[in-house]
Amino acid sequence: MTSSELWTRATAERYDAEETEMSSAAVLGPTLAFLAGLAGDGRALEFAIGTGRVGVPLRERGVPVAGIELSEHMAAVLRRKIGEDELPVVIGDMATTVVPGEFALVYLVYNTISNLLTQDEQVECFRNAARHLGPGGRFVIELEVPPLRFLPPGQVAVPFDVSERHLGFDTFDLVEQVLVSHHLTRDGDDGRYRRGSSRHRYAWPSELDLMARIAGLEPEQRVADWDGTPFTQDSAKHISVWRKPA
Repeated sequence: MTSSELWTRATAERYDAEETEMSSAAVLGPTLAFLAGLAGDGRALEFAIGTGRVGVPLRERGVPVAGIELSEHMAAVLRRKIGEDELPVVIGDMATTVVPGEFALVYLVYNTISNLLTQDEQVECFRNAARHLGPGGRFVIELEVPPLRFLPPGQVAVPFDVSERHLGFDTFDLVEQVLVSHHLTRDGDDGRYRRGSSRHRYAWPSELDLMARIAGLEPEQRVADWDGTPFTQDSAKHISVWRKPA
């Protein structure tokens, strides 16, 4: 069983409403263009497809998409948007679950590989991607760069969002490479806040490159965002592409 925390029914039901910015045309447009360009005329497989924020519109662009999703509740929300015959989803974890067929593209967006809380499971995720790719196929990951430079000595938390309706900060276990994201989200207009948290294993780009090598994949591209901005030491996240040798 994967170490990923399981999304509940309540979380799945409010997920889309809380991620409206990530579903905007400004965010999705470059994402879909990038992924569709790599998929070409082939099929795409999304690990941790969730409610279909990316998979559904990518399918609408004409790319055949399949998905793997651990949470049945998240998959149920996706299923209200599109039928199984158009976008098949297998319930299971992204490190070991196998989907029939061969794919030109396997992708994993929005920091989701960090849901796997051990290095071994993250390595298996790369191996599973390679297992599904045809020769010349690509594996794509979107992941934040660990914000440890914002953690001065003696400080235990790094804020990542301070807004009217949400307070978010991360705390770190530097030995296990695990961070906990803490959220205080305003619930309605009566002044109440809902508290939540989730655990993630952070990894550096160089560590992911080693995982890819173990899985038999070769580095092809690394940029700072879906628009293709060059990746530098100051980049907050990266889009990395590895290729299965032809």
